[in-house]
Order: sequence, then structure tokens, then C-alpha cells
Amino acid sequence: MDIDERLARVVRHTEEVVTEEELRTLLASNDHPRAYIGFEPSGSLTVAHLITTRKVLDLAEAGCDVTVFLADWHAWINGKLGGALDRIVAAGRYMQATFSALGADPERVRFRWAHELTGSADYWARVVRVAKATSLARTKRAMSIMGRSEEESTLDTSWLYYPAMQVADIFELPVDIAYGGMDQRRGHVLARETAHHYRWPVPTSIHTPLLSSLRGGGRMDPTDGTVERKMSKSDPGSGIPIPATREVIAERVQGAFCPAKEVDGNPIVEIVRFIVIPWEGRLRVERPAKYGGPLEFTTEKEFLASWAGGLLHPQDLKGAVTDALDRLVDPARRYFAGHPELSPASFAAPASPSS
Repeated sequence: MDIDERLARVVRHTEEVVTEEELRTLLASNDHPRAYIGFEPSGSLTVAHLITTRKVLDLAEAGCDVTVFLADWHAWINGKLGGALDRIVAAGRYMQATFSALGADPERVRFRWAHELTGSADYWARVVRVAKATSLARTKRAMSIMGRSEEESTLDTSWLYYPAMQVADIFELPVDIAYGGMDQRRGHVLARETAHHYRWPVPTSIHTPLLSSLRGGGRMDPTDGTVERKMSKSDPGSGIPIPATREVIAERVQGAFCPAKEVDGNPIVEIVRFIVIPWEGRLRVERPAKYGGPLEFTTEKEFLASWAGGLLHPQDLKGAVTDALDRLVDPARRYFAGHPELSPASFAAPASPSS
């Protein structure tokens, strides 16, 4: 790929790039810039993670040296999986297996753990430097990166460490491109501000859109930390887990919020825009001739025009989305059928003792 092709591959299907000029300069000067995305091992992945998996593959295809960072200590601080590190690590192994099954395998990306960094005095010195360059008020505002509100900061002192640790991760790995969903932008902006403060190399950041909950409703404005309607693994009814059977996928899709002609906040429409077209390059809608026959859309623009114009019925769209998600989830489903020891059951909560 030439520079234009690499840039196009990195920025396609993103919602924000900070900044595209910096990214072009980086790609022009570095054949293999270091990129990363961090995840808390905290439960089953959902189909929303197909968005990030596709972008991880885009980065690798554009020549980036990509790290998937399994933030086990961060999940522990955030109280995920009951704060049990053994369960958190098991969830991290499941995440690595899932991403690998979906194509982001160790031959294309590297996987690293937070505990590889936290044993170093240099890492904690970096955390302190970040904290010293950041006000308490700024740290509290950045807590949205961990799914916590500013008001919750008084409930657990360890939560205040989290933003400084995430910023320290970026410089300790180190990375040139920090990637995440739009809910991570405050952490990435904080990293850029810290870099300017200490005259460290400034990381470029790219952000992909967040997928709305299948339930619908709620506000979504990641710029101010509001992600009420985000599809979340902490709310099982809001999404579709990976792996899921076709029956589960069909049930969740059929029950999803999907008002005819509406685009904003419509999770089924977003699945087409953010997942199906980026992965498959098209949306195929099978329907009988008496209802107009099959349809195929190869661009988001033509799909949205048809949907907003009322030319596509919600039930026909839901059927097409079910078919597409079933295909996309199938590699993970087949992998875990042969590796049950890595499935979500490996980090399930222990059974309560009988009374």
C-alpha cells in the first residue's frame, strides 16, 4: 500500500481522528508505527467488539505493529468480576481466544497484559508523573473511560489511579497510535496533554463509534462522557454475546428497538453501518418477490437512503442482520466448541453454597 491507501485503511469507519495530519505524517515516516487498544477483561464480549476487531485488522493491514492490551489490573481496580484476579485473568484468556478466532491472531497482533507493566518501578514512576501533571478535577472527568461518573469518584480511592495508569500504559508500551471507542477519547486526550506537558512523543488517537444498546433509549454523547445507551457486556440484555447460537442472535435481534425509517439511536441500523458493511462489504436482504425481491447494498449511503425512505421493512432488515451476525460470529462459535476451557464458563462466578 502507498501512504494514501494506508491512511484510508486506518481511518475508514472511524468517528474521530486526532489528528489526521499527524497520522499522515506518522505513516509517511514510519512503515510500522506502534498502535494499541486496551480492554478490561470483565465479561463476555458482544457483537459490538466486531467493530474494534475490524479496526485492529485494518491497522495491521496498514502495516502497524498492533498490541491488544489486556488490562487485568485495571479490571481489578474497577471491581470487575467481583474483583477476583483469577477470574479476570481467565476472562482475558477468553478475550484473546475470541479475537484470535475472529482473525486478530498472534501472527497479526501481539497480546500483552497490564501485569507485565505493573511489576516495574519505572511504570509506577510514570503513573506518578502523569498524576502530577493532572489536576484532581481533570482526573475525575476522565473517569468516564472506566464507565464511572465523576460523582462516583468518592466511593473508591483506587478508581482515581485508573486514568493515570491508562495514560502511563500508552507511554510505557510505548505506542504511536492509541485506538479505542469514542468512550476512550478522554483518556487519549489526557495522554496528549500529558505528552505536551513533559515534551514526550504525542500519540495520535483514533476512535470508532459506539454501538447502541438493543433496548434503545438513553443518551449517547461520548464527548461529555455520556454513554447511557451503549451496548454493554455488563448488561446482558443490551447486546449479543460472543459466541452466541443463531437462535440467541435471532431472538435478540427480533426483540431489538428498531423504529421504521429512524437512523439515530437505532441499534439494528448501527449494526449494518458499523459492523456488517465494514466486515462483509455489503448487506444482502432476502425477501420474496411479492415484497419486492432481494436487495443488496454495498455502501452505507445507499442503505441509509433506502431505510430512511421507507423502502425497507424493519422485519426484513432484522432478518438480514441476523444472517450477517450469524456468519460473523460463527468462527468464534466453532473455536469455543473445540476449546470449552477458554469459554465464558471459565470465568463464571462460583456457585453459591447450598443452604
